[in-house]
Amino acid sequence: MKSIIVTGGAAGIGAAICARFAAGGFRVGVLDMSREGAEKTAALLPGAMALQADVTDRASVEAAFAAFGDTPDVLINNAGIATFGPLLDQEPAAFARVTQVNLIGTYTCAWIAAKGMVARGSGIIINMTSINAVTPGPGSGAYPATKAGVGKLTEQMAIEWGEHGLRVNCIAPGFIDGGMSAPFYADAKVRALRGGAVPTGRLGTVEDIAEAAWFLASDNASYISGHQLVVDGAVCHSLLRALPRE
Repeated sequence: MKSIIVTGGAAGIGAAICARFAAGGFRVGVLDMSREGAEKTAALLPGAMALQADVTDRASVEAAFAAFGDTPDVLINNAGIATFGPLLDQEPAAFARVTQVNLIGTYTCAWIAAKGMVARGSGIIINMTSINAVTPGPGSGAYPATKAGVGKLTEQMAIEWGEHGLRVNCIAPGFIDGGMSAPFYADAKVRALRGGAVPTGRLGTVEDIAEAAWFLASDNASYISGHQLVVDGAVCHSLLRALPRE
């Protein structure tokens, strides 16, 4: 049986990914800073294991991986945070905290997993970025910079680890109605405005991202590495749609 560890797996996109891979026959490790959240999600999935860890704490991540057992076939780095507001209101300590979780936390988990994957000669790592990694938005604080960093880190991992049998890609979710954005989309006006701005005519779902992860982890994506898959209904390309010639 193949196995997967999903960081930030207790809720939102992470929980949807856990459910998708469990349905596909994987043994799932639900890793989250919240033990209660991880246990709640794991209890819904056959054979899943709750793993408590803080991705900024190397020792706790190593302990969680050790508790899971064998090095997973797939690692999905989904854990992340954001502190919204104008940059001038972002204290350096707050900026550093987002960087520590989103960028260094991603590297820490990938580094730990990759050591076992390289020794085995195979492995798949999928890092979560954002459309903010492609086009930053005002009031997003450190989030766009950290996610852009994860995108470039993904490319570096792909070229350094590919010869050892690893594939490394990332997914950039767009306007997703779930996860940390759920409270934002609870406002009907925001939902209508943002959903209408997407060329495909709707907000994305956590299942849309889970399916993208399933594809990138599959043999159908065996020649894809170092790629950022933008899953956004083409909203990143819609500026001129909003500013027509006429």
